[in-house]
Amino acid sequence: MSDSDGVKRVKRVVLASNNAGKLREFASLLGAAGIELIAQGELGVPEAEEPHPTFVENALAKARHASALTGLPALADDSGLCVRALNGAPGVHSARYAMTADGEKSDAANNARLVAELGNEADRRAYYFCSLVLVRHANDPEPLIAEGRWHGEVIDAPRGAHGFGYDPHFFLPALGATAAELDPARKNAVSHRALALRDLLQRLEELA
Repeated sequence: MSDSDGVKRVKRVVLASNNAGKLREFASLLGAAGIELIAQGELGVPEAEEPHPTFVENALAKARHASALTGLPALADDSGLCVRALNGAPGVHSARYAMTADGEKSDAANNARLVAELGNEADRRAYYFCSLVLVRHANDPEPLIAEGRWHGEVIDAPRGAHGFGYDPHFFLPALGATAAELDPARKNAVSHRALALRDLLQRLEELA
């Protein structure tokens, strides 16, 4: 079987994450392409270590880890918020930003630290970044890698009840709303994960 045949037959993929928000977003996006997504936790796969300084290295490590323990193709993303005035922070530490300052691991704590770090800074430009990796097996020598950037700015007061992470503080000037004010269908059409997944699906189509 050729590599292209292997890609074409990818129909069931384990998501190398236990993040419920990511699972909802990816399941919706991949379902439209006829790909079933299952969370690694449902298969007893523990979280992988994320020791690397770049998004793509962490995503690849997570994908290989999940694939090795399940025998299935695996999809992983490493994503985060990069703020210009903070030299790209929180970046790869986005999910545990507060913990790096001896705080708790929670969205509320992460957002509180972000707002505090920015203080009275006038430059609020930021973007969400997603590095997305698909491996067909744990030792796949040609993992499919895609990425997406979603530009916006940080606001102090949270707005909206949808989404997760930094969404209530991530304002999109072009839409006049925060990511948390977008309904899931709208967010899934324009987010950094949507952009990365669109790129990945196009690569799959080209290889099929």
